[in-house]
Amino acid sequence: MPFMESGMDYWAAKAALDWQIELGATEAIGDSPVDCYALQPAKPKPDLKPEKSDQTIPNAGLPTGVPDPVEIARQMASGAQDLEALRAALAAFEGCDLKRGAFNLVFADGNPAARVMIVGEAPGREEDKEGRPFVGQAGKLLDKMLEAIGLSRDSTDAQDAVYITNILPWRPPQNRDPKPEEIAMLLPFVQRHIALVNPDVLVLMGNISCQALLGKRGITRLRGDWVDIAGKPTLPMFHPAYLLRTPLAKREAWADLLSLKAKLGTGR
Repeated sequence: MPFMESGMDYWAAKAALDWQIELGATEAIGDSPVDCYALQPAKPKPDLKPEKSDQTIPNAGLPTGVPDPVEIARQMASGAQDLEALRAALAAFEGCDLKRGAFNLVFADGNPAARVMIVGEAPGREEDKEGRPFVGQAGKLLDKMLEAIGLSRDSTDAQDAVYITNILPWRPPQNRDPKPEEIAMLLPFVQRHIALVNPDVLVLMGNISCQALLGKRGITRLRGDWVDIAGKPTLPMFHPAYLLRTPLAKREAWADLLSLKAKLGTGR
């Protein structure tokens, strides 16, 4: 046998053949030698030009992109002439997926004629259940804070009343921070909300409201410094939820409340 003449017995030859099969060899002998180092010829590029056709494509001249939810929000918000219309427009807005996972639309609470308008971040679990902003533990603390300077969301007197809303009207899952695209698409409704209420003073509570309306984050740096939004004195403050987690920050929050009280006492 040839393998015996080469000094390889049957079992060594079989083992060598099995090894080549394991490597993927399928033919022992080809019709021509194979150069494993030769470059493969380039494949011809397919012709991507569409074939000519006498048929016309339906709606070929219409845009095929997805509608911009921010632009849709601007149009819907600008068309609202009062708060009821704005609430209805927000309820009809389908651009934000948060709506599909929320129990309720959290629009606002308090007296729309109030001199002070507070803009919070987003509803939590209790707010989502009741459909009102700031009704959980953070809401109870906020009520005590306002009461300390003679303000209340339940007051019918505009002089000492407060009106409250949020940047987002629907609760994010697991109370996560709102995404930038969610803030962007809901901001036109917030801006229209502020314009319709037309308060004397704005209060931004927390990083999210500052990010949305001021384009800045870092509430520990921003708080306590009055800024201007659309001609209105605006005060960034710690969110009550932060104060529950960080009680030592209540001293700064008290200073901000006194600053708010002084601003209301001097008017615009």
